[in-house]
Amino acid sequence: MNLMKLSPKLKIIIAGVLIVLFFLALNLTPAKKEIKNFFYLISSPIQKVFWRAGERVSDFLETISEIKNLKKENEEIKLKNQELIAQIALLKELEKENEILREALAIGLEKEFKLLLAEVISKDISQDFILINKGSKEGIAEGLPVITQQKVLLGKIKEVYENFSKVMPISNNQSSFSAKIPEREIQGLVKGKGNFKVLLDLIPRDKEIFPGDIVVSSVLGGIYPPGLLVGQIKEVKKSDIEPFQKAEIKPAFDIKEIETLFIILEY
Repeated sequence: MNLMKLSPKLKIIIAGVLIVLFFLALNLTPAKKEIKNFFYLISSPIQKVFWRAGERVSDFLETISEIKNLKKENEEIKLKNQELIAQIALLKELEKENEILREALAIGLEKEFKLLLAEVISKDISQDFILINKGSKEGIAEGLPVITQQKVLLGKIKEVYENFSKVMPISNNQSSFSAKIPEREIQGLVKGKGNFKVLLDLIPRDKEIFPGDIVVSSVLGGIYPPGLLVGQIKEVKKSDIEPFQKAEIKPAFDIKEIETLFIILEY
């Protein structure tokens, strides 16, 4: 092999290997201390270079190892943080549910009805429907009344699935039920007009009703328990020709604000 044709890097590697082999041979052979001392003396600068280079390589490898460990620790910390965030969110939901239940207990709903708390998943305003997270698995059936924790009539269960149900609000154009203005003992029929609008119809023309009058569900018809708050008279529509007058009702609930509700299982 022609050493002149070798690259400088390869020459350095060969020289290093030869030096290492030389010192191994020196340590393994029974040479005199004076000879060993001489070679150690003249070769100490070279040994120092190799030793420091090796130390730098070792430090570099150790740094890489530490970076990997830190990355693993960061991933573990991130997962723990996510778990904590999930736990905090769950605790907040439980706290919110407890607050709703306390409010319901405060007005005595549990004494009047057997209730099931449900959470609103989505709202289809165009079709006047609400989707909740409880279904047949929890004992929900079609036709069950749905109210808020303030004893406000929201509607009834229209469709039931195993884990979900559709609520038809009283504003749905398929909805109608008997109601009354208790202050004046006036009976009428509440009709849904769609787009979360409600109308009180079939009010005798000779009866006096006014904006602000309270409307509640009536025992007539048996669709809903009596005495549930429906809303307030917003505008009276009276005609001299028609035998009945009508009134627009402002529902007592705000569909945009509703996040939880109660299904009345028994009453």
